[in-house]
Amino acid sequence: MAPDERVIEQPRGGVRFAMTLEYVLITPAHNEEAYIELTIQSVIAQTILPKRWIIVSDGSTDATEEIVERYLPGRPWMELVRLPPRTERHFAAKVNAFNAGYERVRGLEFDVIGNLDGDVSFGPDYFEYLLEKFASDSKLGVAGTHYVEGEFHSFRDSYINVHHVNGQCQLFRRECFEDIGGYVPIRGGGIDWVAVTTARMKGWTTRSYSERIFNHHRKMGTAGTSELGARFHYGKKDYLLGGHPLWQVFRAGFQLTKKPYVLGGACLMLGYLSCWVRGEKRVVSAELMQFHRREQLQRLRQLLKLAKRPE
Repeated sequence: MAPDERVIEQPRGGVRFAMTLEYVLITPAHNEEAYIELTIQSVIAQTILPKRWIIVSDGSTDATEEIVERYLPGRPWMELVRLPPRTERHFAAKVNAFNAGYERVRGLEFDVIGNLDGDVSFGPDYFEYLLEKFASDSKLGVAGTHYVEGEFHSFRDSYINVHHVNGQCQLFRRECFEDIGGYVPIRGGGIDWVAVTTARMKGWTTRSYSERIFNHHRKMGTAGTSELGARFHYGKKDYLLGGHPLWQVFRAGFQLTKKPYVLGGACLMLGYLSCWVRGEKRVVSAELMQFHRREQLQRLRQLLKLAKRPE
């Protein structure tokens, strides 16, 4: 059996059949010398290796490129792409870096494309596990897993549901990625959320699975700012991406009970209100905002029903 050929159990009278799924990875990396070696070691240890892995150094000025270069000999499926240095740090640049990597794989035959950050690590069967999910569900468009960041667990400690796929590691069925038009370059962030939500709006299934996790080594959203500053930024992003105000009240209230107690939830709400007071323009289409708000209100009704159930 070829190294990327898997035998998948399908619910069709117990019939077993071999299915080959090939995947490619793209890693935009800007000054990731602290953690990228952990990511590389995780990928090269996988039970199913990617057909191609493009690591895009997005103008890195630290040792990121030197670390990557040490792992290239003997691994023709790995490639380093260098982009010129830039002075600004914003999320649209990450999309530009991803697209530079995508150009290197666009002409290849593959089934799944992954956007992988350069500050994560995971177990050796991580991608095999996710490929089996794609193989068993033809409507699965975007898949990933929960993550751990120190004591923080992305599902247990946040106001999120299993249909959101965390942006540090997102795998797309190729047809889905092309259907949504790839990533949208939004300077203020939310590129991963827009991609996943657009996929659902277009009828694809999206899922974050719990049987595997990845470790995120840099505290999310704190690059170039403090933790409270990151919460304020998240609040602004919630507004700009069209979040419903009622949902935001409940989300901020939930965060009051999490570290940093009170201040974290307060900063989240203040970020949202700062954009509302100024009447800032949303960065998503009216169609996507309406779809997003319907999902939020439906989710809120479900949560309130669970809270009212007698013990």
